Amino acid sequence: MEAAIDFYNQMVAYFRANYINFIFIVVFLVGGFMISGFIQRRVRLRLDSKSPNHITANFTSQLIGFTLKAMVVFVTMYLLGLNSFTNKLLAGAGLLTFVVGFALKDIGENFLAGIILAFKSPFRLDDLIEINGIVGHVKDISIRETLVKTPDGKDVFIPNSIILKNPLYNYTLDGFLRYEFTLGIAYASDPTAAIQILLKTVNQVEGVLKGDKQPNITISEFTSSNITIKVMFWINTFKATRRSVHNSIRSQVMNDVVAALIANGFSVPTSFVEVKILNGIEE
Repeated sequence: MEAAIDFYNQMVAYFRANYINFIFIVVFLVGGFMISGFIQRRVRLRLDSKSPNHITANFTSQLIGFTLKAMVVFVTMYLLGLNSFTNKLLAGAGLLTFVVGFALKDIGENFLAGIILAFKSPFRLDDLIEINGIVGHVKDISIRETLVKTPDGKDVFIPNSIILKNPLYNYTLDGFLRYEFTLGIAYASDPTAAIQILLKTVNQVEGVLKGDKQPNITISEFTSSNITIKVMFWINTFKATRRSVHNSIRSQVMNDVVAALIANGFSVPTSFVEVKILNGIEE
């Protein structure tokens, strides 16, 4: 008990003798972090105004902010009289890097993957991507992960290493995305006339591209019950930025083509089972 009291008294006396230094160190630490954050934000704004790639700007500013804060921590340790510890830490950086790198391999891997993704730029903010079955719009990329918002509102944080290692589908990089579906008409129908009606109908749907990206409608296959026709059309993803808009356009096209076929006397057959009863025996 007396030893604890003596230690407490020594700490109080030491603080009274050096409280000005402690106040300065605290002010330096807090001020250093505030200045680092300010510089990080200014770099982000500067890069955003100069570069169209906001993901690279965000990642670069985060990296600069992290480096500045690490420098503030090392200087603070030196001011606290922990310079010998700091020197040992720096001297053992090689061993520390090996140990930490092995123990935190995934974190280091995600960090390096984040650097590659930020400067390779396989996608931009709000691009519609698919990775490992996850479909959504890119909202942010950080040192460790990429934030993707799915069409149903879920926020998915995908580790950067997963994006780098797996096939990445970017549906909006060049501004064009094609949709397709099939439908059947009866064998008694004229497929050429049906295709002409469908082309006219699809071209009238708002949001469907014309010109070089005009709809394409072909006979896909012959089944046991109908002639299958494939309908293909393009959407400008720079204008229709949300997946919900894509779904609305696709739904409108499907609804209009069926209505047009029926209105022009075409039969749109459905699968059915024919049951014959002969002499009371079901076949």
